[in-house]
Parts: sequence; C-alpha cells; structure tokens
Amino acid sequence: MIKLMLADGQRRHEFTCEAILFDMDGTLVDSTICVESTWRSWAARHNLDIEKLLQVAHGRQNHETIRLVAPHLETPEEIAFLVRAEEECQDGIVAVPGARDFMDMLPVERWAVVTSAWRRLAKIRLECAGLPLPAVLITADEVKRSKPHPDGYLAAAARLGIEPAECLVFEDAPAGIEAAIAAGMNVVGIKTTFSHKELRCEWCIDNFQAISLMQE
Repeated sequence: MIKLMLADGQRRHEFTCEAILFDMDGTLVDSTICVESTWRSWAARHNLDIEKLLQVAHGRQNHETIRLVAPHLETPEEIAFLVRAEEECQDGIVAVPGARDFMDMLPVERWAVVTSAWRRLAKIRLECAGLPLPAVLITADEVKRSKPHPDGYLAAAARLGIEPAECLVFEDAPAGIEAAIAAGMNVVGIKTTFSHKELRCEWCIDNFQAISLMQE
C-alpha cells in the first residue's frame, strides 16, 4: 500500500492507494510552450479563436479538440500538421517541480502514465524532461476514446492489475479529472495549467513538492 501526505495550502490530507496514475503534459511534464505554440500556429492558419481553443485542448487528443472547435477541419492533413509540429518542438520542456523525485520513490510496478499524446510524442517529452519511461504507458494509440472518457485510466489499472477504486490519479486539466472520476478513481489536481476553481477538484497542489510519502 502507498501512503502519502498532501499539502493543499494550509490543509493536510492523507491518501492511501495501491497504485498512482499520472497524466503527462501539465502534470509530469511542463510542455506548455510547445502545446500552446502549436495550437496558436494552427488556429492562426484557420482564423480560429485561440483562447476558446485552449480552454478545451488541454487533456484531450488533438482530433477531439478539432472536433469541438472546428469539426470541418478534422482531416488527415490537419492531424498530420499537428503531429509534425508537436514532435519537432522541444522548446522549454521540463519536469514539473518534484516530479522526478516523487516518481523515483514509487515502486515501478505501482505507477503508470496515461496521456492523450501518442506514444512517440510521449517518449520525446518524457526524455526531454529527464523523466523515466514507465513500465505501463497508456497513449492515444491504445484507446478508442479520449479524456474525459475513462478508457485510458481503466486500461492502466487493468495493466497494473489494480482495481480502479484503489488508484490515485494526478491531473492538471478538467477533462482528465472527469476521466479519473468516471473511472471510479480518487484524483488530485495539479494547478500548473488551471486554477483550483477551474479544476473543480476537492484536493489540489501546486506541484509534487507538496507531496510526501509516508512510511508504513
């Protein structure tokens, strides 16, 4: 069993779980510069409102974002443009503070990463941030439905052999938090991309420096 203490401002809360599931972008990896610059370039090409786009893009697969803001542009050519742009951009990609230390303290068979990125991009960003590649990595290539659907988190729990209710999820976007809740998991919000109010999550932290593991 994993026991950890969370510091949310002046509040403290103890969590116990059997496995920890991480989102990647915005949670483990600060890739904001690349993500937003890619979408800004794409939105400018099509005269779209970038601020409205960014409100729904975080946490979702690219094709789902396009479907929400401009469904007529959900074409192979547009998807290919975004793939190239994101894979080629490595500007400012760093680990979220405390992420590496926290990951290193966890048993390798008790944590996984669930991301809306495809596998190649996930590997690029984890490597750029100096973070380890997990034994269980669930990417957009492996699930039929994007967050806020729970498919990715359920797949990770199944791969680890852990019941969903025994998993704790760390997420930075409302779509991801909805996905974790829909999977029947406890979830902690990371305030790297959205505010506590926007995340609508009971427990939130600034970064992983607010987490400490407790000894049995």
